[in-house]
Amino acid sequence: MPELPEVENVKNTLNQFLPGKVIRDVKIYWDNIIKHPGTEEFVMKLKGQTFEKVYRRGKFLIFHLSEDSLVSHLRMEGKYGLFETDGLTDKHTHVVFEFTDGTELRYRDVRKFGTMHLYPKGTEESHAPLKTLGIEPLSDSLTAALMKKLFSNRKRNIKAVLLDQTLLAGLGNIYVDEVLFQAGIHPETPANELSLHRLKKLKIAITDILSESVKHGGSSIRSYTNAMGETGGFQLRLFVYGRKNEACRICGTEIERLVVAGRGTHICRSCQR
Repeated sequence: MPELPEVENVKNTLNQFLPGKVIRDVKIYWDNIIKHPGTEEFVMKLKGQTFEKVYRRGKFLIFHLSEDSLVSHLRMEGKYGLFETDGLTDKHTHVVFEFTDGTELRYRDVRKFGTMHLYPKGTEESHAPLKTLGIEPLSDSLTAALMKKLFSNRKRNIKAVLLDQTLLAGLGNIYVDEVLFQAGIHPETPANELSLHRLKKLKIAITDILSESVKHGGSSIRSYTNAMGETGGFQLRLFVYGRKNEACRICGTEIERLVVAGRGTHICRSCQR
């Protein structure tokens, strides 16, 4: 599933070509992707609107149009791309935004797990799915002191807590493994037992790793590409995720794979005591 760095890169590439595009029509080929409002109202409201700018909140894309905001979650396989309007779409293309200039934005999703919600612009943060999201991991407001407060009554392991989108919005399995490794924290450590000193290291790791991943286009572990069809390069810089049985790049200890919080988890037992 695309995480914060991947969604940030999709947002950035969409903003290179989408602003100013006027919607002539919308074609829906898989109704279940449209969660609010109903499909007919979704299409009716979007006709004639202009795309202004794309934003990101957690793992969600927020498309600001002239009147409404479209909230989109890519889930596991969702992709956007700009094409000439030629009527040639494959079976995995489920939503098509046709523009007045002869181009169209296509949403393609092999797994069909993606979602779209449409709300009046400016109200989207008051409705599901955005209203329950926690703080942005790259926000200046996220400090070690705030994490200490947020985690004070969380007895769950730190991996489960970092994956909780109602606390921090945007971290997923790949980057939780990486930030815990850089911070030297074992993923099974109870969140409320972490000292302020260790939380400072965790905050630094979150900022460093997410920022570097955004810089390198995100991680293309399986099928991720941005809206230009380009793959990321940060997967080449991962220290633990996906490196089971390989040597730790810091100490040489063999990387292990555990199951923590129901997710495959990669650790170095020497670096993460």
